[in-house]
Amino acid sequence: MDIVVGPDAYRDIPSLLAEVDDGRKAVNVLLSLEETYADITPVRTSGNGLTAFVSIMRGCDNMCAFCVVPFTRGRERSRPMESILREIQQLSDQGYKEITLLGQNVNSYQYQDIDFTRLMDEASKVNPEIRFRFSSPHPKDFPEPLLHLIAERPNLCNYIHIPAQAGSDTMLERMRRPYTREQYLKLTNRMREIIPGVSLSTDIIAGFCGETEEEHEATMTLMEQVEYDLAYMFAYSERERTLAERKYEDDVPEKVKKRRLSEIITQQMNIQEKRNNAEIGNVHIVLAEGTSKKSDEQLSGRSDTNKMVVFDKEHYKKGDYVAVEIKSCTSATLIGKPLYKTSIQEFFSKEAVTV
Repeated sequence: MDIVVGPDAYRDIPSLLAEVDDGRKAVNVLLSLEETYADITPVRTSGNGLTAFVSIMRGCDNMCAFCVVPFTRGRERSRPMESILREIQQLSDQGYKEITLLGQNVNSYQYQDIDFTRLMDEASKVNPEIRFRFSSPHPKDFPEPLLHLIAERPNLCNYIHIPAQAGSDTMLERMRRPYTREQYLKLTNRMREIIPGVSLSTDIIAGFCGETEEEHEATMTLMEQVEYDLAYMFAYSERERTLAERKYEDDVPEKVKKRRLSEIITQQMNIQEKRNNAEIGNVHIVLAEGTSKKSDEQLSGRSDTNKMVVFDKEHYKKGDYVAVEIKSCTSATLIGKPLYKTSIQEFFSKEAVTV
């Protein structure tokens, strides 16, 4: 191998190539405290041309025991808001309909005196017909003003991914997650109070170091209590350089991890089916992202609440916002009847009048 370039060393590539031309090996894997990629415009050559991701910050300061991100991407640093809004405007000009703002902990965004709530406020104003999501926030410092903004702003989606990871205080402490079960439940309850109909998703790790059956049960009961609309569930896998790898023993047998993960998944699928059944009769605004995988006569897309919805194509096409009445469901998908083509502002103004 002649050249090794770290994620923050792209500006140094010309000099590294020069070293290789001189017959030397070239290496720069240093992580920067300043690099945010603010002046880099991504070239998007894949995807559906409707949904895009915009990175608003780099790195992470949280040092969760199971996570290697702080060691591979460095400390937190936020992009200037102007560069983020400029990228959003470019995506708007190119016809994108949905943008997800990305960061390892987006609610830690802070550029000068601009916090994440202010950024979301300004982003949503670029084009009221682009809807916005964000991922992932951290439960430890989620800003309540952002909840009120989401409730007020039609193009800020009523969907929040809020990783729990585990359901017991002892496990959260070992994972170095700086909140308690009670604090987490208080936060999710507040989300549902402020944003009626909000959809919640989470991350769950099964079989982390030292996990007991009681701790596993606590995770199960947390999920049952919150009733997530979606969950990303994993068996713990040790990562080099993490605190867990250095301090703890990966001592939960694989067979036990798999059994616990299976129990978590089974329960979550039952919860999702219950929550999806409760959607029957409701009307959602759906962004048609393309033809359904199962039928060329149907379109599929996601609701404002981030649920997959399938409906008959009729005269609608990819890129349309469609009001869809939910008629049936599975644990993973809502199946509906298209009512009319709409816009974000039109749909939510009608909903407000209906309510």
